[in-house]
Amino acid sequence: MGIISTILGVFGFGIGIGIGVVIGYFLFIYSQPTDVKDPEMRPLLEKDSKSLEQLLPEIPFWIKNPDYERMDWLNKFIEYMWPSLDKAICKMVKSIAGPIIAEQIPKYKVDSVDFETLTLGCLPPTFQGSTNRTDVADRRYQSKAHIDVIAVLPRCHFLDPLARMAMTRMKVYNTEEKELIMELGLKWAANPNILVAAKAFGLRATVQVVDLQVFACPRITLKPLVPTFPCFANIHVSLMEKPHVDFGVKLLGADAMSIPGVYRLVQELIKDQVANMYLWPKRLEVQIMDPSKAMKKPVGILNVKVVKAMKLKKKDLLGASDPYVKLRLRDDNLPSKKTTVKHKNLNPEWNEEFTFVIKDPETQVLELDVYDWEQVGTHDKMGLNIVELKNLTPEEPKTLTLDLLKNLNPNDAQNEKSRGQMVVEVNYKPFKDHQMPTNVEDADDAVQKAPEGTPDGGGLLVIIVHEAQDLEGKNHTNPSVRLLFRGEERKTKVVKKNRDPRWAEEFQFTLDEPPTNDRVHVEVISTSKRMGLLHPKETLGYVDIYLSDVVSNKRINERYHLIDSKNGRLQIEMQWRTAG
Repeated sequence: MGIISTILGVFGFGIGIGIGVVIGYFLFIYSQPTDVKDPEMRPLLEKDSKSLEQLLPEIPFWIKNPDYERMDWLNKFIEYMWPSLDKAICKMVKSIAGPIIAEQIPKYKVDSVDFETLTLGCLPPTFQGSTNRTDVADRRYQSKAHIDVIAVLPRCHFLDPLARMAMTRMKVYNTEEKELIMELGLKWAANPNILVAAKAFGLRATVQVVDLQVFACPRITLKPLVPTFPCFANIHVSLMEKPHVDFGVKLLGADAMSIPGVYRLVQELIKDQVANMYLWPKRLEVQIMDPSKAMKKPVGILNVKVVKAMKLKKKDLLGASDPYVKLRLRDDNLPSKKTTVKHKNLNPEWNEEFTFVIKDPETQVLELDVYDWEQVGTHDKMGLNIVELKNLTPEEPKTLTLDLLKNLNPNDAQNEKSRGQMVVEVNYKPFKDHQMPTNVEDADDAVQKAPEGTPDGGGLLVIIVHEAQDLEGKNHTNPSVRLLFRGEERKTKVVKKNRDPRWAEEFQFTLDEPPTNDRVHVEVISTSKRMGLLHPKETLGYVDIYLSDVVSNKRINERYHLIDSKNGRLQIEMQWRTAG
């Protein structure tokens, strides 16, 4: 019977294989249609309206929404830079962790702890959209399993091109402050090799970290923005939700994560610890530049009194001059300050006082130019001179008699000719330590105190005209801003042929009392000097700003919609500085 059973078994096995091959052929090969063709592709312009409507949900957010930006460039940049970034990051980790480890190991009687191998692998992190992971999944894959797959695959290769394109975006927030806020998704499936060896009691133990996966939604803030490369001083990073961190750990060559309960315990522990440190509103701050070099903050006040001028040269045909003095700090974007005009006077006396905010007394220079006022045409320069602030003694008033020069070239023979003299009084008053901002952000956001000499109960009203957008002129667009406050008028410079001008000019008003019930009239004007124009000046819009909020809040920075303008907007910052 045994032989017969064996023969029948072999015979049945052969028959089964034959039948299976035949059935498989008919099911998987023979039944496949032979007339399969590639789908017809047509240009987008040839599609009908119904087909286009079906494609609208698939359009990437960076096309539909101006708040989202493409990030292909960023991922490509990181991919090219990753070999160098890997070495730099590992070097920084060793330099930071080394002293900490050296300080802690004596407590545990460990001889040494060293990084035998430290590399983050050859796969760089990928930045993707932070809020669109589920909406792409909901549109294409309704099951929870597919959503989970999207959450763990870093590059989502199984998605069609439209889905991948939609995910490669980040959201950018626009604010009126000097900062840039970005929200994005970080997905990193890495192949690191981190091997740490510890020696104690003559024994050696190793811990190895492999197969790292990180998924997080960080908010990155670059602030403050400064006019020095790389154009921001600090990086602030906050996590908008708890991150997912997964990795493998080999202890003495064995997989420690395979121990029951260890994997989930480590996962929850890492999430909680990272969330406690960096989950919004908590943040990680990384200083990129020295605050003092990134943004020069005010360190003092320079009081200047223009007393008089003597023996000025005649500039007018009738044998006289109409002199006035223009004062400005070099390397400063603030507008110049002027004295009044003394008509037909070669020995004018002004006795007018001015105040300047000093940021770097070692390099800043006060320039004084004497001009002859002309009713028509350009004003003639009568002479100039400078005062180097580094030569002034703090808190010590000084009276200077300056010879007027043609220019500042010491080798120019024309400077030997007499052009008159000017008498000025200067006094540099540095801020006290408790008055100075402690860091670059405080210098940018905090409201400074009014300078000494401000009336009791009063203060200093500071108006900074930053920029305008979408200005529209009927005949020309050469905008400038005119400020009218308590009958006093101030103007910015003219920006020619620009619908989105930037001024960044500051104006100061010293007041005896808080302007609680006052308002500032701000008007944007376009002017043209072309001969024959019927409309040499026109108004591009205006706004009246009440100052009660400025007094109560000390500082406001808003973008105002201009009245009598279709889309024009003007950004103005106002501060109320008091002596107390």
